[in-house]
Amino acid sequence: MELVRDGLNRYRIPRRGKMRVDAVIYVNDYLRRFLGEDKALEQLMNAACLPGVVEPVIGMPDIHEGFGLPIGGVMAVAPDGVISAGAVGMDINCGVRLIRTDLEARHFNKSLLRRLIERIEHYVPTGVGKKGKHQGITRRIFEEVVHRGVTAVIEAGFGQPGDEEYIEEMGCLPGADISACSRRACERGEVQLGTLGGGNHFIEIQRVTDVFDEELARCFGLFEGQLTIMIHTGSRGFGHQICTDYTNRLAAAAKRYGIELPDRGLACAPINSPEGRAYYQAMACAVNFAFSNRQIIMADIARAFADVLGQSPEEMGFRLVYDVAHNIAKWEEHGGRRLLVHRKGATRALCAGHPANPPVYRRTGHPALIPGSMGTASYVLVGTEKAAETFFSVNHGAGRLLSRTAAEKKITKEEFERAMGDVVYNVRSYKDLLDESPTAYKDIEQVIQTLVDRGITRKVARMCPLAVVKGTD
Repeated sequence: MELVRDGLNRYRIPRRGKMRVDAVIYVNDYLRRFLGEDKALEQLMNAACLPGVVEPVIGMPDIHEGFGLPIGGVMAVAPDGVISAGAVGMDINCGVRLIRTDLEARHFNKSLLRRLIERIEHYVPTGVGKKGKHQGITRRIFEEVVHRGVTAVIEAGFGQPGDEEYIEEMGCLPGADISACSRRACERGEVQLGTLGGGNHFIEIQRVTDVFDEELARCFGLFEGQLTIMIHTGSRGFGHQICTDYTNRLAAAAKRYGIELPDRGLACAPINSPEGRAYYQAMACAVNFAFSNRQIIMADIARAFADVLGQSPEEMGFRLVYDVAHNIAKWEEHGGRRLLVHRKGATRALCAGHPANPPVYRRTGHPALIPGSMGTASYVLVGTEKAAETFFSVNHGAGRLLSRTAAEKKITKEEFERAMGDVVYNVRSYKDLLDESPTAYKDIEQVIQTLVDRGITRKVARMCPLAVVKGTD
């Protein structure tokens, strides 16, 4: 496969065969060696074949094989092009939320951390198929949640008015219509609000170890030595069912519209077709569900901290820093054009002054939240004006190095425990977490530095884990 160096930390796959546009990949010399070990580049080239795609199709430093578009992929499409469920992903609006506190991490020993994660688990069911503990409320407001997003759960008592100002799209993607969702999808969604998924999803108690930009950190409410909490989860079975339903529906539609699919995982239909519009409506429902899911979890974490520490959330300085999606398709303005940007395992990162920033972060640019693997650092970044070359997109994490199956086979107990160090975790058996071991992922420092060196992002703060809540599969 021809990879042409295209400036610092950027490579280009020139258009060939049925590709309509070039593809570009952002990796440094360290990360470049992992390209070609899976089908991620082939999937990127496949996406470049779809009708209406705008140059370039992009692979982020954490790129790895997915279903359809690779994880760490960005695909922008013109209004006369297509929309693809596989270019958004199974876990629609899987995303990250960061909570700041006034608490100092040095006061939290292992015993106290363990009490905290046990209390968090009391309130937040974790793992595949788990049902929420607020069904008396969430079943009643489910339809309102998928149409109005976070505002609906705030009004139901989860969080504070104004939290929505610190969420991408103000916590509600327009265009949702529950009639576009199957009954099965709704049945799964109604019972799972307020739950944490399995796999790479987590609730993490962290310490801010480094502040790189004092002014921006102050604007975001962050300081060195601070205790923060990060939530990583998405739309649960609701989004998964929507993606499954529409992958089948769009595959059939593509044939009717004469669209040649390079891969069934990229099943698509014209954006303005009945099938394309219906997928967008259903996807928006899942996006709003996921924002609301993280809002409920945040409220439950605040309750857990209050129970253990005997202080109110206000006394502890609990406040939402930001919530950002990384599996989504939405309309944005780029270079004077209105484009439907698909981000799959990629995070939006707008620069200071960009009009699409939330008002509270218009002057600074909103925080881009990049979690590492379990046991390694996470980052708060901001995008720069140079991020325009990626449709203002950055990576969403470290990116897998080993498949789940390979990790379970190759990583020993000793390797896992060494990689975890002093991090407190909730799962009894290390075997349940082998596929999420830090050694199964790329080096987050290299991934972050790739775009920093390119000038696309600036580092604001670095957090390291103290304790982590994981859901098992």
